[in-house]
Amino acid sequence: MVNTIEEKRINMTSHSKTTVPYYKPVGKEIAIFKHSHNSKIPFLLKGPTGTGKSRFIEYMAHELDQSLITVSCHEETSSTDLIGRYIIKGAETVWMDGPLTMAVKTGAILYLDEIAEARPDVIVAIHSLTDHRRELFIDKLGETIKTHPDFMLVASFNPGYQRGFKELKPSTRQRFVAVSFNYPDAKIEADILVNETNILAADAKKLVNIANKIRNLTELGLTETVSTRLLVDAAKLIRSGLPKRLAVHVAVVEPLTDDIEVVSALNDLCDLMI
Repeated sequence: MVNTIEEKRINMTSHSKTTVPYYKPVGKEIAIFKHSHNSKIPFLLKGPTGTGKSRFIEYMAHELDQSLITVSCHEETSSTDLIGRYIIKGAETVWMDGPLTMAVKTGAILYLDEIAEARPDVIVAIHSLTDHRRELFIDKLGETIKTHPDFMLVASFNPGYQRGFKELKPSTRQRFVAVSFNYPDAKIEADILVNETNILAADAKKLVNIANKIRNLTELGLTETVSTRLLVDAAKLIRSGLPKRLAVHVAVVEPLTDDIEVVSALNDLCDLMI
């Protein structure tokens, strides 16, 4: 019961190595990741939401036959959440490792999703893991743990989200090999939709055209634009039998904004394209 509570609190997910995630390469990111892994260099993914960053890490963990522990960071994520804490179990007090400590000990890939959202003490806690030391100091235990040879630290963040407010410091970014993720070109994105949902190729192409049209409407001032993830959701709804226009309205347009006028304008635009 304690483990369940802790995992919900830090939003931690362990991924199975048996399921093969679908991933469509868009550049040299697979080779770069493998070289970083072999060279024991931390890896940073930069890019907007829904561009395949998390799927890429799941794919690479499967390719390298390693366990993957994902922590979705938020404003309350602290170093204690990651490293571990003492808990009361029955009549005694016992130490429980956090996901970072577990990954360091077992040689898993630890993926800190949206690391810029976490509290500053998280960055301090991982510094000794991102240089030549490759060690973790647990102050509550007074112990320093050397990392398992297979351990790899991976993080992601969205540089365009709330620019100037939640950015990674240059001193932190320079501890990682970094790769920028963006929306794939139209053909690759359509292929992703077909492979993920079995939607008709013609419908996949229309969805991608809609996404690219909205992505170019910078005058709307959207905080986020249409991600590949939203297109996958729309494709799944269409594949399940929901009318195409309605699927686009609820899976693509509505998640983008609460502005009634913008929603109406985008719905009218999408109706002309599908």
